[in-house]
Amino acid sequence: MNAPRRDEHSDDDAEPVEQLSYMAASHELDGIVEFFERSEVDVDQLVARLERATAIVDELDRRIRRTRAQVEDLVPKLEAMGRAAASSGPAGPGHPGDDAVDGDVDLAALGPDGPGALGSAEDAPKGDKLPF
Repeated sequence: MNAPRRDEHSDDDAEPVEQLSYMAASHELDGIVEFFERSEVDVDQLVARLERATAIVDELDRRIRRTRAQVEDLVPKLEAMGRAAASSGPAGPGHPGDDAVDGDVDLAALGPDGPGALGSAEDAPKGDKLPF
């Protein structure tokens, strides 16, 4: 009798999903999808691969939700800083308020249109969610 074939994606030596980078997890998930798309699926690996894919999807979803929450928390702070900078008048070389203070943010560095390029919460359509 032949010994069971050991696959390169065996769960015995798989890195815990929580320790994978986002890209590594995504690539592994792509490999699992390719495994399932083959016409001859190895039934000995079917359940293990499905469990691993589910764990990866759950972890990636958790990371995306956490990142979304962080972005939703940071965007209003950035918008408030932009409004404060805009209301304090021009700053820069030769202008009052040119004294650099620790923690000052150069909002003009955010883009060619300056601090107003981000718009404000009032300008955004109501009820819209971030695109990710």
